[in-house]
Parts: sequence; structure tokens; C-alpha cells
Amino acid sequence: MNFKDIILLLHPIIAVTVVFPLIGIVLNRALQVRQRRLETIATGKSKIPPVAGQEHTQLGRWLTGSVVGIVLIALAYAIFSNVFENQVWLKSSFQVIFIVLIFAATIGSTILLYKAKANDKKWRGVFATLTGMGLVILGCQDGVYRLTDKWYMSHYYYGITAALLMIVSVAILPEIYKDKSNVWRKVHIAANCLALLLFFGLGVTGTLSLLELPLNWQKGYVNQLYQKQCEVNPCVITNPAIPDKP
Repeated sequence: MNFKDIILLLHPIIAVTVVFPLIGIVLNRALQVRQRRLETIATGKSKIPPVAGQEHTQLGRWLTGSVVGIVLIALAYAIFSNVFENQVWLKSSFQVIFIVLIFAATIGSTILLYKAKANDKKWRGVFATLTGMGLVILGCQDGVYRLTDKWYMSHYYYGITAALLMIVSVAILPEIYKDKSNVWRKVHIAANCLALLLFFGLGVTGTLSLLELPLNWQKGYVNQLYQKQCEVNPCVITNPAIPDKP
């Protein structure tokens, strides 16, 4: 594998070693927090320590940052691979500069969202919106494997939607503790339940994407096979015959 292949695999590596373990831990802490709340209401005390709530909040923020980070890594690989392969900077230098600025603005907005104080409701909304807009704009660039005609099994659409839901969860987090009617808590639970389902879908669609996007050393063979098969039948590609060893 060359350096480009390593960058391609960086996204699934971080997802498997960081994001999905964090999802399990955050879900565990969320269930503990809910159980503690119910036990406290029922009996006035609970065996679950209060620190479970703090851990859930902190790990949830780490999870959101990790999700946004790996989405940006995947988008950067796809976009800049297209830029270098098609020499986009020679045809439209402004487009390349615009893309770089959007990346910088998205990263900056994410950092500022995390630094926004609990009483800065307006700024949290602004930075969350800018972060989400940045991800969507970058996802619309050439080179991104979107699979729009089969959106229901698209790794891109699952990932972008999950990232947007996580960003919303971080933005509304301080409101959960201020709202006595539990409306924001219910929004938080609904958004994260949907995100959890999307993460399960990402495990499936991510595996499919790894099979559909060949590594650099495989591209020549795959393209050659595709071209030969399409001369006969544009819609069917069969496995190549492997000769027996002498």
C-alpha cells in the first residue's frame, strides 16, 4: 500500500478503534443516567454514582468530535483525490481555495462550538449551524462517493445525517439542564436514538463502501476488468477466472 491507501483506510480505522467503542460507552452511561433518575424519583436514592451523568456528557462530547473528525477526513480524501487526479487547481483555482476555506471554517466552527459557554445560546446555535453547513457543502463537492440513486444504502448520507444529529446534541446540551419541562431532554433522546440506528447502518454501508472503492494498486485491474466486461454487457461484471497452479 502507498500513502494514499493509508489515508483511505484512516477513516475506517478511527471508526473501528475510536468511534464505535465510544458509542458503546456513551450508550452504557446514558442507560445508567436514566436508571439513576428513575430510581431517585421512586425511592429517593440510587446505587449508581452521580458521576455517571458527568461521564455521559464528557464522553458524548468526545464522540461528537470524533464523528465530525472522521467525516472531515473522509471528505478531505475524496475531494483532494479528485483535485489532484483531475488537476482542478489548474482549471479552477478559486474552487480549490474555496474548498480549503470551507474546511478551515468547519473546523473552526466546531472548535468554537465546544468553547461556547452554557449561557451563550445564540452562539451555540450559530456555530452548530456553520459546522453542519460546512459538512453539507463539502459533501456536495466533486469526488465524494454519495451513491445518491441508492441513498437508502449510502454510507455518505448515513454519515452526514448522524454527524448533524450529534452536532445538534452538543448544541442543546446546556438547555437540557435548564429546561424543567424535559422538552430538550426528549429532543436529545430522540436525536441520539436515531443517530444510534444510523451508526448501525454505517457499519453495514461502510463495509460495502470498502468493497466498492478499491485501493490504489487495485484500481488498474478493476477498471480494466470493468471495461472488458462492459464491451459485452454494461450491467454485469463477473469474477475473473483464476487458473489452477501447475
